[in-house]
Amino acid sequence: MNDSSLYRSAAAALVALSGMVGAAAPALAADSGGSGQPAASTPSIWERSTLTGDWGGTRTALSDHGVDLSLNYIGETLGVLSGGLSREQSYEGRVELSVDADLQKLMNWEGGKAHFTIYNINNGGRNAAQNVGSIADPSNIDAYRTTRLFTAWLEQSLFNDRFSIRLGQLAADDEFLTSDTAGGLINGTFGWAGLMAANMTNGGPAYPLATPGVRLKFQANDQVSALVGVFNGDPAGKDCDDDPQKCNRHGTKFPLDGGTLLMGELQYRANQAKDATGLPGTYKLGAWYSDNKFADQRYGLDAAGATVSLADPSLDSAKNHRGDWGLYGVADQMIWRGHDSSVNAFVRGGFSPSNRNLISYYVDGGLGWKGPFAGRPDDTLTFGVAYAKISDDAVNADRDALAISGPPYAVRSSETVLELNYTAHITPWWTIQPDLQYIMHPNGGQNPDDPTQGLNHAFVVGLRTTIAF
Repeated sequence: MNDSSLYRSAAAALVALSGMVGAAAPALAADSGGSGQPAASTPSIWERSTLTGDWGGTRTALSDHGVDLSLNYIGETLGVLSGGLSREQSYEGRVELSVDADLQKLMNWEGGKAHFTIYNINNGGRNAAQNVGSIADPSNIDAYRTTRLFTAWLEQSLFNDRFSIRLGQLAADDEFLTSDTAGGLINGTFGWAGLMAANMTNGGPAYPLATPGVRLKFQANDQVSALVGVFNGDPAGKDCDDDPQKCNRHGTKFPLDGGTLLMGELQYRANQAKDATGLPGTYKLGAWYSDNKFADQRYGLDAAGATVSLADPSLDSAKNHRGDWGLYGVADQMIWRGHDSSVNAFVRGGFSPSNRNLISYYVDGGLGWKGPFAGRPDDTLTFGVAYAKISDDAVNADRDALAISGPPYAVRSSETVLELNYTAHITPWWTIQPDLQYIMHPNGGQNPDDPTQGLNHAFVVGLRTTIAF
């Protein structure tokens, strides 16, 4: 069986699983004694974990048989009050349906799991990133308007869960370079960092473009684990000359001809047990390598094949490098714990070669304060700062353009994001997040629509709401 057939078989199995879930739901509810009427102890709408409750016992019955369904909606508005490209408001919204199955409970498949997520993404015209003009997207749900299959995979655990293999359409940002504390922020750079999003081919295997891949995990003990991922190197598919999200609009292209991306990460988790005396923390070291071609950030070729600056009028074609790589690290550590509150700190950073990457150095960090106010133990106040250094080669290309063409021409330097976010839990199923962002030197301080012009710092104010149905 070739790779393409293998992935199609996995996808078919997941589709079959979803059909089994739908067909089995009424019977499972009957097995659990569900009468379609809520029990006397059914929590009120303000106390239940989801807006729609237990569906007359069906949800619990499905979970008892190994199937968990989640349906969520995220909606937000972000307005650029000053700076950036356009002082406008934007709207982003996403409906997400996920199914997770414990195949041992469902069909006696020992150590087996299955998962898929489908998104319906909607927005209104220009998004926040277009209004700001930044490299970092102010919204981590922003994407091309469509309905798409995001992730879909099968997983097999072996040797008492010490080893697992996951196969299917995968997103690297589900497991690699993650920080729980940074996850309290909504700017996309605090998830799939700019070091990855700006440097990997078409953004790499991360939201909203997952790609076929295999992930291996080895759990040496309760503290130490290792991840290795092998992904298709281009989530948009081969020969995409348009927006990569349009090239793979519905997430069903399953490209296998985009080269290979390798990722590895070593993880150490300290004081995770409930009876641990120290404060919990997570530390990670990772690396990636892609065998694709990457354009030089300063030089190209003239018609005779000689190396010239990208700003030289004789430029005829790109000068490409075979392969690219990067190294990164993550630290997420609780630094204080009270009775109903705690404070965590996070730091992430990494670097990549300057001659073939827009961003050569990246670091972010911040604090997350859970339970900042009395009587609000589930709320979280998060602050983060992210710094992305435009590579020296890209900066020198700007200087070449300034020297050859003369002023005006904006020379890029770096982009810095500051964000303050408060997550208020109105009910267990509903959160509201007021958000403030200040983006210094968007796109390195250069107007992406007109490089002869600079771009002022942008002040962004937003409000997000999330509902679990």
